[in-house]
Amino acid sequence: MCAQDLDAAVAVPTAVQPALRSTPATRGRRGSGIGFWCAAGWLALVTTSAAAASVLPLPDPDQTLVAPDEAPGTGHWLGTDDLGRDELSRLVHAGQVSLTVGIASIVIALLGGLVLGLVAGYYRGWIDLLIGVVLDALLSFPALIVFLAVVAFLGPGLVNITVAIGVLSVAPIARVVRTNTITVMNKEFVLAAQTLGMRPVRMMRREVLPNVLHSALVVALVGVGLAILAEGSLSFFGLSVPPPRATWGGMVNESRTSLETDPQLLVWPTLFIFLTVLSLNVLGERVGERGRDRGGR
Repeated sequence: MCAQDLDAAVAVPTAVQPALRSTPATRGRRGSGIGFWCAAGWLALVTTSAAAASVLPLPDPDQTLVAPDEAPGTGHWLGTDDLGRDELSRLVHAGQVSLTVGIASIVIALLGGLVLGLVAGYYRGWIDLLIGVVLDALLSFPALIVFLAVVAFLGPGLVNITVAIGVLSVAPIARVVRTNTITVMNKEFVLAAQTLGMRPVRMMRREVLPNVLHSALVVALVGVGLAILAEGSLSFFGLSVPPPRATWGGMVNESRTSLETDPQLLVWPTLFIFLTVLSLNVLGERVGERGRDRGGR
């Protein structure tokens, strides 16, 4: 076979070449996919409506307006509950509690996890061992016992539950940050900075933190969803924000008495919890993929 025939046999058509050159990184630059945008859109809708609940044209979520168990219609888009309260209004106002607990608790966990993880991964030795024991204790202690103790001594409330969930969420983030800090500490630019005598605090802030923050944010995004689930479970058992303030978990609990006559009262808050947590997981997965693609380049 002559050289020209060999070249023709192995030649790749021009139309096929871009597809063969496609990589996860180039696919990420072309678009994030419909799943990502649906998740981002739902989170934007829920967050915006919860933040603007007081100015939206919605009835008072705790006011009895009409006959109970009214079917969805133009006057009440999602109907009313067994006390005649507008279901859509309660769902929107309940989002304030769930999102506040989810975001605020993970902000607490992120700050604590970054500090503990950076210190443990940077200094190693007995400091790493001591912090590891604390993290293992947080991971091993039954969460329900912590919540019961908080409610027993401090009472149910938004602040108390937020702090309790935040403290229990420190350990997973700290472990991820510690592992990535150990990896970063072996990089050439960190060793060079140590040789030049850079102080530990400045080293962690300028050289290490930017390289471990992305992975911590990925865990934090997923953690927001888990915190929302935790708050919903606590509300179901009456351990979160006391009634009559609406919460998604509390609405699920209240719907138990109307399952046979009005099952939609269970469907709507469950659907809101499911879509919100699913959207946060999709967002966290996409952010993680972007980070891996950037690292690969």
